[in-house]
Amino acid sequence: MTIRAKLYTAIVVAVAGLAITAGVGAWAMNELGNRFEDVQQAADARALALRLKFDVTDFNGWQTAYGYDNGKSRPIYLAAFKRFENNLGTARRALETPRETSLLDRIGDAANDFDRLDAVAWASLQAGRTEEVRRIFLGPEIANFQRAAISAQQLAELEDANASSQEQAFEDARDNALRVLVGAAIAAALLVVILLVTATDLARQAESSLERDENDDPSAEA
Repeated sequence: MTIRAKLYTAIVVAVAGLAITAGVGAWAMNELGNRFEDVQQAADARALALRLKFDVTDFNGWQTAYGYDNGKSRPIYLAAFKRFENNLGTARRALETPRETSLLDRIGDAANDFDRLDAVAWASLQAGRTEEVRRIFLGPEIANFQRAAISAQQLAELEDANASSQEQAFEDARDNALRVLVGAAIAAALLVVILLVTATDLARQAESSLERDENDDPSAEA
């Protein structure tokens, strides 16, 4: 192989090493970035589900409270139910799989039944029919609450499982990226070794060529 050919080979080797390192690094960053976004979305979904689970328990508790304090706590109940509705709307926009939609529909249907019956209970309380209020609260309203609470719990479990799965996928992707980066580093190191060997060989050939030229030059002997 001529000196020029070896020089071109050395250049190609150097460029290949840089390309491999840059390409693998870009791939690893992109892969981890995508996985991290999945983890963040799953964590947000889990937080939404847990918020709904709390909201259901919260507005049920404040309804019971105003039934026993002659309506003083009803504004707190109304605020709690409104907060639940807002969070449910947020969840509907963010959680769109068939299973998620089904559970959100169940939660919403149960909550709507709960709120409609609450209006009846509130009218009874204002009319002084406290026994009717307690019958509603301790009977059908408990059933409505349990429907909403069970579905909210199932949604929380679903999102927790999904979040755990995404976290594991991120850890796996990180480990794979590390292995690929190590492999690329080893390959780049081998290319550097080839480059150094080639450069040394070129230098030796150039030195030998120079010595031959000097030996063949008659003026050098004079």
